[in-house]
This record gives sequence, structure tokens and C-alpha cells, in this order.
Amino acid sequence: MKVIVTGGAGFIGSNFIRYMLAQYPLDEMINVDLLTYAGNLYNLADILPHPKYRFVKADIADRASLEPLFKEGVDAVVNFAAESHVDRSIVQPELFVKTNVLGTQTLLDLSKEYGLRKFVQVSTDEVYGTLGDTGVFTEDTPLQPNSPYSASKAGADLLVRAYYETFSLPVNITRCSNNYGPYQFPEKLIPLMIYNAMQNKPLPVYGNGMNIRDWLYVEDHCRAIDLVLRKGKDGEIYNIGGHNERNNLQVIRTILEVLNKPESLIRHVADRLGHDRRYAIDADKIRNELGWSPRYNYESGIRNTIRWYQDNVAWLDQVISGDYKNHVDKEYKNRWGIVDK
Repeated sequence: MKVIVTGGAGFIGSNFIRYMLAQYPLDEMINVDLLTYAGNLYNLADILPHPKYRFVKADIADRASLEPLFKEGVDAVVNFAAESHVDRSIVQPELFVKTNVLGTQTLLDLSKEYGLRKFVQVSTDEVYGTLGDTGVFTEDTPLQPNSPYSASKAGADLLVRAYYETFSLPVNITRCSNNYGPYQFPEKLIPLMIYNAMQNKPLPVYGNGMNIRDWLYVEDHCRAIDLVLRKGKDGEIYNIGGHNERNNLQVIRTILEVLNKPESLIRHVADRLGHDRRYAIDADKIRNELGWSPRYNYESGIRNTIRWYQDNVAWLDQVISGDYKNHVDKEYKNRWGIVDK
């Protein structure tokens, strides 16, 4: 199978490429990424020499840059590429519409024109909005996004559905709960808290810290997407969740406990605008139809994650400082095999 993986230099995308090459060494992975602030080719340093891996620097909203790849003949697209940080979407919503909506439409159009076997849209549970103290999101939950980010992802999902209904494009949509694990950009809660705790810096917590998320270890997410890619029924949506609900304070206290740091580092700050209170995923459909279940519970996953950041301080320092961009631009362009379309 020859697969275009968009956003493959990001957190989940890079983990997915590494997973796929390990599981299917004869499959070809084409990583398409614009290398914006969260795209980091050091995430894939270990698989750079792999003969079935290729990187192309391109904007998914730029058809002229992408079409030559489709002309080569590819089997599938897995679309991770997205602006994804809620706080940034509040400040610059137009960037989220361009990448998440128009970029997805460009990929869908090319997939239709060149007859791809599968298009997998990697979405988020945030398109469903927020939950109260009880209940879970199912695939039939109405879309009620509450931030420019989640609204742009919901818009993309609806386009994907429309291409299935109108053009019979073989598509699937996956909606996952909050991911965590190696190579996550440290604007997100878990890597930011790990980094600050390791540096004995204050840990900023939005509001009262009681916002609840269902935490999913990234490797479990990658296995689920692989199953959907190979076995998902065309046109279907699959929710992917870890069944590990924790509020933000619980997560932070776990990190402090493992790192043997005091809770006095916690600092409560003004809450985020439109901050969803609770997410929880019903993953029965993918469990029953495709046989997926998470292998990591919260306790094992969070400890693996903390250990990885402890063992990869150099990676974390480069991301925090922004030096990873300078190294790619000034020293590693040939070594990384970057192709600017």
C-alpha cells in the first residue's frame, strides 16, 4: 500500500508513520507537511533512512504542490494535517479555516480525481461540543463545536461526508479523545506540565482545573487508524477513546508525583474562552466492528510518556527554544531530503 500521510511531522502523524513502517515494512509512506511551528522532522529522525519513507514539504491547500504525488499513483490518504491548538484558533481563526477546511477539500478533490481506495479523515471529539457530568459521545451525537478550531474540524468532517454521499468516495472519519505520548508539541497540557515540572517552573492550570478529558495513548490511536484504513466500512465514522477520564488537576498531580515535585508548583490562571468542561468517548463501535481496544491504561501510558520526556531532554529543549526550525533550515535540508513543491 502507498499512503500519503499529511501532517506526518506532527505529534500523532509522526507516531503513525513510525508505527506503520514497523508493522508493514513494504508499504510506502509519503509524509506531506508544511513544517509550521508544530511540524518537526526530528520526530522522524529514526526512520529517515527507511527506503519506503519520503518527505515532501507542501501545503495541503495548494493543489499544484500535491497533484504530482497523486499522479504517481497512491492508494490512500490519511489526513492528520491541521491547525489544532484551541488557544491559537481564538486569536487567528482564519488560519484554521484555510488549513482544516480548504486543505481537506483540496485533498478530497484530488482523491476523487485519481480514484483512491481510501480517504481517512482524522478528526476530534471536540466537534461534539461539551458534556455534563454524565453521558458519552457516540458517532450519532450532533456536532456542536464551541471553538474556531473545533468548528473548522467539524466543517472538514462534513465535507468528507459530502464526498462520500455525492461522489461515492471511499472515506472514513475517526474522532479521537485527547492524545498523549512521545513527540507531542509542548503547548499541550501533558508535555507542558512535564517540562515545567522538570525545570521547577510554575504549572499554569486553567480555571479550577476540573475540566475532564478522556486520555488516549498515541500508540493505541495509531493502531485504531490502521484498522480503519484497512478494514473500515466506507462512509462510516469511528470514535476512538481510551476510557481514561481524568480532570486536569488529576493529570498534573500524577506528573508531579512521578517526578517527585511539590504541588506548590501549581498556579491557577484565568480560564480559556469557551473552555469545554468534559469530553468522554463511547468507542464500542470500533471495538465491536473492527476488534480494537486500547493496550495502555492511564497509569502505564502516563509513566511511559514522562519517562520518554526525561530521556529526550535535548528534543524538548530544541522545541521549546525553536532551534529545531533553524537546524532544519540552515544545516539539514539535504540530509532530511526536503522537497519544496
